[in-house]
Parts: sequence; structure tokens; C-alpha cells
Amino acid sequence: MALFYVARYPGPDAAAAAGPEGAEAGAHGRARALLERLQSRARERQQQREPAQTEAAASTEPATRRRRRPRRRRRVNDAEPGSPEAPQGKRRKADGEDAGAESNEEAPGEPSAGSSEEAPGEPSAGSSEEAPGERSTSASAEAAPDGPALEEAAGPLVPGLVLGGFGKRKAPKVQPFLPRWLAEPNCVRRNVTEDLVPIEDIPDVHPDLQKQLRAHGISSYFPVQAAVIPALLESAACGFLVGRGGYRPSDLCVSAPTGSGKTLAFVIPVVQALLSRVVCHIRALVVLPTKELAQQVSKVFNIYTDATPLRVSLVTGQKSLAKEQESLVQKTCSLVCRADGYRCLADIVVATPGRLVDHIDQTPGFSLQQLRFLIIDEADRMIDSMHQSWLPRVVAAAFQSEDPADPCALLQRRQAQAVTAASTCCPQMPLQKLLFSATLTQNPEKLQQLGLHQPRLFSTGLAHRGLEDTDGDGDSGKYAFPVGLTHHYVPCSLSSKPLVVLHLVLEMGFSRVLCFTNSRENSHRLFLLVQAFGGVDVAEFSSRYGPGQRRMILKQFEQGKIQLLISTDATARGIDVQGVELVVNYDAPQYLRTYVHRVGRTARAGKTGQAFTLLLKVQERRFLRMLTEAGAPELQRHELSSKLLQPLVPRYEEALSQLEESVKEERKQRAA
Repeated sequence: MALFYVARYPGPDAAAAAGPEGAEAGAHGRARALLERLQSRARERQQQREPAQTEAAASTEPATRRRRRPRRRRRVNDAEPGSPEAPQGKRRKADGEDAGAESNEEAPGEPSAGSSEEAPGEPSAGSSEEAPGERSTSASAEAAPDGPALEEAAGPLVPGLVLGGFGKRKAPKVQPFLPRWLAEPNCVRRNVTEDLVPIEDIPDVHPDLQKQLRAHGISSYFPVQAAVIPALLESAACGFLVGRGGYRPSDLCVSAPTGSGKTLAFVIPVVQALLSRVVCHIRALVVLPTKELAQQVSKVFNIYTDATPLRVSLVTGQKSLAKEQESLVQKTCSLVCRADGYRCLADIVVATPGRLVDHIDQTPGFSLQQLRFLIIDEADRMIDSMHQSWLPRVVAAAFQSEDPADPCALLQRRQAQAVTAASTCCPQMPLQKLLFSATLTQNPEKLQQLGLHQPRLFSTGLAHRGLEDTDGDGDSGKYAFPVGLTHHYVPCSLSSKPLVVLHLVLEMGFSRVLCFTNSRENSHRLFLLVQAFGGVDVAEFSSRYGPGQRRMILKQFEQGKIQLLISTDATARGIDVQGVELVVNYDAPQYLRTYVHRVGRTARAGKTGQAFTLLLKVQERRFLRMLTEAGAPELQRHELSSKLLQPLVPRYEEALSQLEESVKEERKQRAA
């Protein structure tokens, strides 16, 4: 047993009164009392263990008697009397030496040396009985003034760690930590029919732009526009050459449902901020994922810059590189040109990422050093395409160093490594990034790739009720849907899917139906099947057609000349087609983000619309759970019995035979 020496500090008064000898004597007395207390506790524990040992020995005694003796003991006992081993064995048994070690058998009533039985009145060494002197010592120790303190110092025994408890338990969900700008967004109302803001309520908008808005039938702003336009105009209140108060403005992120007016939310303030420009330079750059969406945004910019000196250029690859270069820069020797001999011809550039990088690398005189606004529409998809490294190329071109002898060297943009007093004292043109999307990611790691500066988030209330995730995006309560959209799902088999689409188009009387598939092959075969069935004006929209053909197909669909447009996800991003009454998901989308953009082609700008999703039995449970976790309105089950589809079966079978022949002919043409 280890001996513990506890020296307790008596205090300044007691130490001074007792002197050094008294203090030492008191310390020895307390240590002795503690030692006696520990010995007493050890004896008590030994006494508690002895009854258990006695019961165990009694229970094992019959088994011990029946057990066979060890082989060595049996040889000694079975030896003949004349052998030298017999007297030795008898002598051992008589003397009782090592009896417990040689044999496990005991005579009845004769306890071994290790037995817990004791003679009456003869306590063992481990007994809890104490001599009278020991009892008085223990009692005096308990009655000493430091008795409670010693008892507290000894304390109860702490039970050891017991292994086990490996049953299945639900792991607690880890709550992610978000930056403050993501956790506390600027909430925007999402009802585009009830929360309208009249144009007169935002007087900061230029009168000429207000006149243009009224000329196009716009008398009120949608909630997203009413929140974002003043914030952008405030950041450019001191002109586009310098931020407010000389500081760099905050970047803006806008997450709002499809059809809520996000395009006009950045077109109006960007055009107004650039109205006062004198020299033509690329001041605004809009980057979009698809050519069709870029054409649509360029068309909106042209409408509101028509009566201004601003020029808009579209760079998507639909024209040759040389043609696009002619609309961006011009080689000249006049005094108006830059030092490199080129004159810029565009103030606003709308581009796709790949073509933009081509011009940065191959177009002489193409400069982004005067860039003021970098707008990234459909930001979630643009972040997914960051492997193309288009954003680092744009930022490097915007901060590219020039010759210090340049007349504009004073306002050159310099990319500071850290924001300090010295880095902010020099005036320079800021670069402000604007992100817009209906499914903006909440993952800080993905947003960090964009290098946002003190960002602000404008989001609808529903769009920020829960987190991804985390992309990943956990999608619980993450996205918002248009208010006027009604969700349905149709359980069906794989063979009856085309019949369901034909029934929705012919029997329910929809004039503009947009049908989505997951692949170009599915889209093409469904198009051929419906075309062979007849009675429906159908067209296909996919990468099988060139940009000009796709633009013509969209125009005819918007004019009502096409009743059913079968498409891949190429039209699911941002394409604004007026009058779409029904969206059909022929192939169920695998991700919630895809579903949001597909059904967002209807119920735009406060109108109503319906969305039908055709589900196989194996897809139903997962799809419904995905939408429920996303906070979507309850999906209505739409059953179609075989009786409703039976009238279409004869013509459908004929169309199937024609489809088979068409597929064979196409294969022959490819082989040839």
C-alpha cells in the first residue's frame, strides 16, 4: 500500500502562533490519521469480499471432489511401498507441505491455508476486527478537527470504465457553422403578385429608364427587384470609378425563385451606373452557362440601352471568332485609342465561359482592366463549371498590371493580399461581383472559390429555411418554388409513359406543353413517336440542332405554332418562354436542383402553371421524400386508369411500328 503524505497549509495566523515545531508536529499527526483511515477502509473492503469468496469455495467444492487428480499426484499415490517415491509422498501428506499446490482435493472439515474459514475468536490478518487501541485511534482520527477534510480527500472510489454498450444508436446531427452573411440574409418576399412595389417608390432609378419600363408595360417592381436595385444603385452612388466613400463595395448574392425578375434586377442598375461614362471600355461582363440564355439576357440589355450611347456585345460562339472580334475591338491610329493602338467597341459584354476565355487569349486589344461589374447568372451551375478555370482567368485579366507611365496608372486596379489602411488609401476602380440563381448553393466552401468581398445575401424566406449542405448539398428547405405552381405526379409503367404524355396533351387541352427527358436519345425517340402518332404539333429541342435552328424552334413555340416541345435540360436554365401552361417530366429528375429549374419554366412572373412528373414504382418513394425535405408543396397524385388510355392504344401501336422503321433507317444512314 502506498503511503500518502498530505501537508495542509494551516494559514498565516495559525502558522505564526504554533511556530515551526508545532506546524511540523501538526502535519505529522494529520498524515498519521489519514494513513489509519486508509487502512481501516482497506480492512472493510476485505471483509466485504470474504463472504463472496466463501460462497464461491462452497459451490465449487463438490465439483472439486469429483474431478480426477492430476497425473503426477496419481503416480505418487499408486507407487509401490518399496519404491523410493512412496515414503516421500506419504511424508509430504503427513507434513502438509505444499498440500494446496499438489492437490485440489481437501478433507472434509479441514480448510486449507487460503480458506476464508476461521476459528471462533481468532480473527485473520485481513479481518475487519480491530484491537481496542486501534478503535480508539480511529475514533480519535474521526473526531479530529480535520476529519471531514480527510474524508473529503479520500473520497469515494470511482468505478472503473466498463466496456460495452455497442448497440445501435442514432448519431447526433452535426450542425454546420455558417458565415454571418449566409446565416442572416436580407429576406425578400417571394409573392410576385401581392408584394409588388410601384416604380414611383424607388426614385433613385433614372427617369429615362423609368420611361422605358412603362413603355414595356412594367408599372411595378417585383420584390427581388425592389430589394436589389436600390442596393446596387447605392454602391455606385459616387460613380462607377470609385466605391462609396472610397471603399470597395460589397459583392451581392441573390437567391430567388424562377420567374421572379432577377434579370431586370441587375440590368437596370448596371445601365444606370454606366450612363455617365465618356470613353468606351468594357465596364460590365455577364457570364451565363448556355448560348440561349446569353441571347435572352443580351436582348434585355439592348432594350434598355437602345436610347443611350452604351453598346452591348454578345460573345457565345455562334459567330466566328473574327466576327466577334470586330464587335469588340477596332485597330486604329486615332488619338482616342489606347496606348496599344486598339479602341474598345463594347461597354457591356454578354458571354459564355468558353468563348470568353478564347477572346482573353486570342483577341488583341481585348482588355478587362476597366471592368466594374462581373455578373454571374445561374451561379450554381457556373460554380460547377469552375474546372474550366474561367473565373481565375477573368480576375487575372481585370487586375493585370500595366506600364506605370500610362496616364491612367493612378486609377489602376491592384489586387491587395490583405485589406489594410495602406491598401485602401489609394483610390481605384472596384470590381463588384453579382451572383444570381434560383438554386444558389449554401456551401461556404464552394462560394469561397468566387473570392467574394464582404458579400451580402438577398434570399426569399423559404429559400433559407434549412441547409445543404451540405450540395452537397443537403437540400432540405433550401429552394423556393413559384407561388402559382401546382405539383402533380402520375404513377405509371415504363411502357405507358408515351400514352400518358399524349393523354395530357390531347385530352386535357393544354396549348403549350414543355416535356423534359434525361438524354438526347430519349428526347429524339419520343419526338419521332409523337410525330408518327399524329394530331400534335411537336418539335425537338436538343444539341442535335444548331444554334440558329434552336432559336427558331423557341420562337415558334412562343408564338404558339408548336404545341409540344420535347427537350433535354438545355431549356431548363433561365429560358423565359411566355405562356407555358404545363411542364411534364417524362424522365424523373435525379436531383432536386434539376426539378426546380424544370418546373420553373411555367408559373413565371406571377402566373399559374402545372407540373406533372411520371414516376415508376421504384422511383416514387425516393422522389416524394426528396421534394418533401425540400419544402415543396404537397404533390397531388394523379391516377390514369387503363380505360382512359385505351382509346389511344390502336394508333399508338401503329406509331411504334413506324418508330422502329425510322430508327432502322437512321442507323443505316449513320453506317453509310
